[in-house]
Amino acid sequence: MPSKSSARLAALTVAAACSAASTIVLTTPAHADSVRVHDVQGSTRTSPYAGKKVTDVAGIVTGIRTYGSSRGFWIQDPNPDADPATSEGVFVFTSSTPKGVAVGDSVTVSGTVAEYVPGGQASGNQSLTEITKPVFTVLTSGNALPATTKVDARSVPATYAPPGDTTANGSINALALKPSKYALDHYEALEGMTVRVSDTRVVGATDPYTELWVTVKPHENRNRHGGTVYGSYDAQNTGRLQIQSLGATADFPKANVGDTLTGTTAGPLDYNQFGGYTLVASELGTLKTGDLKRETTRKQRSGELSVATYNVENLDPADATFAAHASAIVNNLKSPDIVSLEEIQDNNGATNDGTVAADQTLTKLIDAIVAAGGPKYDWRSIDPVDSADGGQPGGNIRQAFLFNPKRVSFTDRAGGDATTATGVTKIRGKAHLTLSPGRIAPADEAWKNSRKPLAGEFAFRGRTVFVIANHFSSKGGDQGLTSQYQPPSRSSETQRHQQATLVNAFVKDILDTQKNADVVTLGDINDFEFSKTTKLLEGRGELWSAIKSLPRNERYSYVYQGNSQVLDQILISPSIRRDCDFEYDSVHINAEFNDQISDHDPQVLRFRP
Repeated sequence: MPSKSSARLAALTVAAACSAASTIVLTTPAHADSVRVHDVQGSTRTSPYAGKKVTDVAGIVTGIRTYGSSRGFWIQDPNPDADPATSEGVFVFTSSTPKGVAVGDSVTVSGTVAEYVPGGQASGNQSLTEITKPVFTVLTSGNALPATTKVDARSVPATYAPPGDTTANGSINALALKPSKYALDHYEALEGMTVRVSDTRVVGATDPYTELWVTVKPHENRNRHGGTVYGSYDAQNTGRLQIQSLGATADFPKANVGDTLTGTTAGPLDYNQFGGYTLVASELGTLKTGDLKRETTRKQRSGELSVATYNVENLDPADATFAAHASAIVNNLKSPDIVSLEEIQDNNGATNDGTVAADQTLTKLIDAIVAAGGPKYDWRSIDPVDSADGGQPGGNIRQAFLFNPKRVSFTDRAGGDATTATGVTKIRGKAHLTLSPGRIAPADEAWKNSRKPLAGEFAFRGRTVFVIANHFSSKGGDQGLTSQYQPPSRSSETQRHQQATLVNAFVKDILDTQKNADVVTLGDINDFEFSKTTKLLEGRGELWSAIKSLPRNERYSYVYQGNSQVLDQILISPSIRRDCDFEYDSVHINAEFNDQISDHDPQVLRFRP
């Protein structure tokens, strides 16, 4: 590689097309009437030059990406125009690792302007303006980098996005940017430019892909742990920003929610398939711990029934997390009387060989709980039809009940299997399940490739309690908050609405049979407490989501893209809500931590039947 010296004024040009090899040729300096970076970016989300060739676009190299499928470098024009809607930075896509170019080089780039959509058109993501098939010329080296642009609470608008252009099926791509009015416009007008944030609080813990989320708005819907709570579809928390790194992954901080990146974090502003606008840091702040501690709920009293839901994230016998899950159940959840487990996999996990039994998975967890000082739980579950319930291929995830036989008994009524529906019958004036454990309407189309609810009849201190364990269909396929379509499409809701309607109808059958029946419906609902899914599940008062008994800033069980939100819920019938003392606790032991054993926080309900 040529040295970074004044001798490079001879202007080496590197042709970095889609081949791995680069070609070096001599060329002439840029023309005076060359297209500028802000011309390429334009004042909308898509370039006016998309699909066209541009020549000698000038800029200073501000960052080089040498990993992943999107390799190349960013350039920024050090002489910006006066229009705040036009970005002065752009990504130059070289396909292979760029050669012959370094940060601080003054270059001119010729190539074809393209609009790249991370994740593909079907994702609904916004496009990223790039110069592709580039031929670039290094004019000088060691230049001062363009000034960084500060992103902070003052600069980022409170409103996330404009309404979509109805003539473009809701797409905001063609709309003129208004960076002082909309947060997405503000970030788009900085696409490709070097931005900086200072002393930002972490609102999304570091994940295995070495990404974390910060907020530039420290007071925006803050909870006591330092996270940002997502409490409605209209409050997207515009201060959130994803942070990645241009450096070695080993140097990326392992942060928890509530930690702080002190000092300056700076780098080009990119658009990522998983999270939208992303600061790709060439300079990372110093991690200052917020000393976040895992929570512990209180022990149930002798007359209280404690019921919990816990998504153990694809647990199978080969996992190394059994002791940690057992400790969480015993020490953090204080050994609930009944635990609804979601994502219990079959005995050989993701091996796709027709195995559906999960007795080894459950036995191993129960043994680990005993070893941790907990009770010898018993369990009930129903094996699914192979590959019929969604989840990881071969894993055959399902819900399962653990229960402490010294505190609560299970009423077994034989005949429940993967395809037979349980029902409700009246015996001596009381509601009973026809099958226990049993599945709710397993043949209904609402449960196609999704987990079927598991219903069980329990007895505590002489009173029957009906428990329905759920794991509704996921949000996969929904458009992200930063989608080019506003408001984003949430197509996955259709199936969850059908599922919620069916479960509510089943609960209504119980209550029509016995008005004062105690019914607990719980699990990974995969939707928010304010969503239509939850409203359909609640129905006309048959159920009520007890997480709503918590203050708004404490309602969360999951952290996604820096938004602390509700996915896991426990819903209760009127007899529990009105006539009994109950207490709800979202026990935060996973979602806010980088060393989580599951991505969900368990939920606990205590009440007196």
